[in-house]
Amino acid sequence: MKRIFNAFVGKLKPGKRAFAVFMLCAMTAIPLLAQNFTTLFRFDDRDGEYPVGTLVQSTDGNLYGTTPRGGATGYGTFFSITPSGTLTTLYNFNGTDSPIPQGGLVQAANGDFYGTSWGGAYNQGTVFKITASGALTTLYNFCARVGCPDGAAPGAGLAQAANGDFYGTTTSGGAYNFGAVFKITPNGKLTTLHSFCSQSGCTDGRLPLARLVQATNGDFYGTTEEGGANDAGTVFEISPDGTLKNLWSLGGTFGEQPTAGVIQGTGGNFYGTTEYGGAYGDGTIFKIASGTLTTLYSFCSQGVYPTCADGSNPEAGLVQGTDGDFYGTTDLAGIYNVGAIFKITAGGELTTLYSFCSSQSWCRDGERPTGGLVQDTNGEFFGTTNSGGVACFTGCGTIFSLSVGLGPFVRAVPHNGQVGQVIRILGTDLTGATAVTFNGAPAAFTIDAPTEITATVPAGATTGTVQVATPTGTLLSPGPFTVLP
Repeated sequence: MKRIFNAFVGKLKPGKRAFAVFMLCAMTAIPLLAQNFTTLFRFDDRDGEYPVGTLVQSTDGNLYGTTPRGGATGYGTFFSITPSGTLTTLYNFNGTDSPIPQGGLVQAANGDFYGTSWGGAYNQGTVFKITASGALTTLYNFCARVGCPDGAAPGAGLAQAANGDFYGTTTSGGAYNFGAVFKITPNGKLTTLHSFCSQSGCTDGRLPLARLVQATNGDFYGTTEEGGANDAGTVFEISPDGTLKNLWSLGGTFGEQPTAGVIQGTGGNFYGTTEYGGAYGDGTIFKIASGTLTTLYSFCSQGVYPTCADGSNPEAGLVQGTDGDFYGTTDLAGIYNVGAIFKITAGGELTTLYSFCSSQSWCRDGERPTGGLVQDTNGEFFGTTNSGGVACFTGCGTIFSLSVGLGPFVRAVPHNGQVGQVIRILGTDLTGATAVTFNGAPAAFTIDAPTEITATVPAGATTGTVQVATPTGTLLSPGPFTVLP
């Protein structure tokens, strides 16, 4: 519920929003903290409003996403945008299909996109499929049974598992009306795996807002914003068949209220953010290694709110760059209290890369990047802001890119599979590729487009890096491809 509320009216934390509005009127231009930041597109109510989901890079080399409002009918849009900034509206949601799409998309192995929304037949949310050309199919309407035991109000995107099914969460519904974990087949058969607050005192958590991630061990990992031993949220592990284990109850200096999920780093550890808590109460970055949670960074350590140069209150999660560092955004603070982009090392050293509203009058570069970042295979990072720009009362939001000097790479989709399975390899310029290997084992492959190769996981392949040899050099995957038994 909170994410959609934030997208339209802002987080009315005492004193913070008022100061942000004041700063919009009183700001003076200063030099950019990162010279390679580019505002690619500014939304208006015709092509969408208030994007909150993370973008996804497609096999055609473009980025795809949704807005929860705006468009021809006001119920949101599905769009593509080129890395250079040309946006195309592919679908306008309406009040009867799957309106108000929320948590970002995932491109499945079949090339179609899957996502969640807040509308539907029972007005409690849907799971939908949409093609790259904009043909939409609603796969499931939540609250199909009295009391919504199947879940309601999905606020996060989906994760496609190695078995081809999709896994996700709902913020409410389930047996106890505090949210659920579900899986759904590509043709729309849904199974509720876990209902939160099934344990006394909700020690298993409640109100999951974030996308799940499937780890190399095959289990899924996620967070709840509330519940746990300290009623400040949890980090949990759940098996594909629904056995849930609470890994950590958050609270205090460990951070509170994680609205984003966790990611698994290349070393096998998990990393995430909390919106509140920590040493200064304005959010944290944490690591879980061998079952122990460590706070890597407490936001607002560089100044006193609302002038925290390092940012505050991160709503989005992290992405690990090809340099091994982690990149992310904060929803507030930075120099002008409308959000910032940062990078942090695995050891906890944080650098602020960009503060929004830095030099563009009236925040033409955007405000509040709640959707987080994605690294394109060209090496650059892309993201959205859910306000700012030039249209609407407080701005309809923007799409931006940030270059930090990282080179191109390739990405395997999915990032795991069995010997003999055909997988897709995304890249920026794959024309003329001469070899594909899975951790050194040569694979048969076909160049389908300058941005896509299909390859078969070869016999003898083991878990490790995917490599593609091209005329200009060898491109590597940033993380390991896991060979499943």
